[in-house]
Amino acid sequence: MRAINDYVIVDIVKEGPRKVGNLILTEEVDDTNRYRKAIIISIGDQVQVVKNGETIYYDAMAGHDISYEDKMYRVIKARDIVLVE
Repeated sequence: MRAINDYVIVDIVKEGPRKVGNLILTEEVDDTNRYRKAIIISIGDQVQVVKNGETIYYDAMAGHDISYEDKMYRVIKARDIVLVE
């Protein structure tokens, strides 16, 4: 699987539950976090800022999911990346 143009294929990092006060918040409950953490799997030929294997944060509303070899990935545009770790 290889991304083309300005697309980036990422593997979403599943964050464990976190405790806020006496409440335990899971990823599904936490709607306040606008950005998601992911690892880059493939970049298109027009993407120059990031590299494969880097950890990024991207806009949670961006892109769409794709299933490849029984695993779910997210396809986003490079412009939706907001931070590189």
